[in-house]
Amino acid sequence: MARPRMAAGALFFNDRGHVLLVRPSYKPKWEIPGGYIEAGESPLAACRREVREELGISPVIGSLLVVDWAPSEAEGDKVLYVFDGGELRPGEVGAIKLASDELLASEFHPADALDELLIPRLARRVKQAITARGQAHPRYLERGELPRM
Repeated sequence: MARPRMAAGALFFNDRGHVLLVRPSYKPKWEIPGGYIEAGESPLAACRREVREELGISPVIGSLLVVDWAPSEAEGDKVLYVFDGGELRPGEVGAIKLASDELLASEFHPADALDELLIPRLARRVKQAITARGQAHPRYLERGELPRM
């Protein structure tokens, strides 16, 4: 029976439609807020917990945007969930307090900068999640892309 690692994250936006990215201290590229799901924890609960731990805020987390099956030779199979965090109000942005042991920075970036800032499979996943906003159903992805049917 498969036992994939699972993680959940959220996309947050500013009033210009730019995406909030975080800069981990332990990786060379940017990420979205989120992290691994703990035993007995739902993906949504993990997303809320990780956002609170990493950013120090507890905004409403909205709909599921994508589920991505993302196998990795180094880490094995993964199932990754991305939720819609919506637009952060200026007060919420001002209240962000980064987990200093884990994150170096948080910044909003336009979607056209994602390929430069994120690893390729995460850039694909985030772009698919942005496209899925406002749609009736989340997108199922494999390695960050819509599978061939």
